[in-house]
Amino acid sequence: MNELMLQLPVINMGAEAFAVLFITALAGGAFGAAIGALPAFIFTGFVVFLGEGLAILEGNLAALSGIPGGEVATGLTGVIGFGAITGPHIAFAGGVAASAYAGKKYPEMGPEEGYHFGKEITYAFGTKPDILAVGALFGGLGAIINQIAIGLGFPTDTIALTVFLSAMIARVVFSYPLIGSAAGNSLLDMSPFERGEERVATDGGVETVRPATEPWLPHQYKWSGVTVIGLVGGILGGYIWLKTGSFFLGYGISAMSLLFLNLGVEKIPVTHHITLMGASGAAVAAATVGSPIAILLAAAVFGALSGLLGELTQRIFYSHSGTHVDPPAMAIVLVTVLIAVLYFAGVIPTSAYLGL
Repeated sequence: MNELMLQLPVINMGAEAFAVLFITALAGGAFGAAIGALPAFIFTGFVVFLGEGLAILEGNLAALSGIPGGEVATGLTGVIGFGAITGPHIAFAGGVAASAYAGKKYPEMGPEEGYHFGKEITYAFGTKPDILAVGALFGGLGAIINQIAIGLGFPTDTIALTVFLSAMIARVVFSYPLIGSAAGNSLLDMSPFERGEERVATDGGVETVRPATEPWLPHQYKWSGVTVIGLVGGILGGYIWLKTGSFFLGYGISAMSLLFLNLGVEKIPVTHHITLMGASGAAVAAATVGSPIAILLAAAVFGALSGLLGELTQRIFYSHSGTHVDPPAMAIVLVTVLIAVLYFAGVIPTSAYLGL
């Protein structure tokens, strides 16, 4: 009876368990601010890679020797990788909010030219108390939003949805435009960047001279290139799922690859949304046709779709305002919503990793 009384509505979690999650999320968000949003996400990749590897090992050991499930792997992917320590909705989102705050409060910390400092997700803020506090608050907010989305049964990837919503909330809180004004013919027009045009903007209340349009990845925004890397990454994610049964191993590898981008290696593509949706497309195809070739082709289509949706959403939500709103998160939300709609409509027999 006491346990029922302490159950939190909507969040669908016991009060004490949620308190533990929330307190840890505060620290996780501060951690993301301390080391930077992108480095925090790279840690997500390493933890997920390890967790998925252990889970595969556990499955093989159980099949060979009858060791009960849970004796080897400890849910590392969900509890840590996507949980309160390195979960993107907590650590990465905390880092993103910290950069948005610093872009307004401490513009002198950023470069004199280039993209708005509020978009600098590689910057580690160290031990600056107020910036870490912002990261902590948004880490806690991420835990709340995600649990509410789970409790309400949102038919999408709730972590990706939380990453998007948290970034938009940061724009409102720190006085950045929600979308911003297009410098070209439309929000989708990246030609002002290609011509090297600049503008004076006051995003975050600070006047800066910056590129008139700021594509998310200057090396990965042309439709043809995005399509090709989508096809390639989708096939790789699908093949990994086909051989291991893991939706997230390819995602982990993609996230780890961003270490090179963070270290300054030019033109490293961002592909975690592509490999994850490639694995999802493979699962959908496997449940309907079963042919390995068809599975890889479906993975390629889903990967390309996710890549293109990431580019479409970056042109709308990222390029014209002064903070980071994550295109991969937006792409994952849209593709998983599509999967859910097709599943509920009876068009496909599985919802991939959504578990609907």
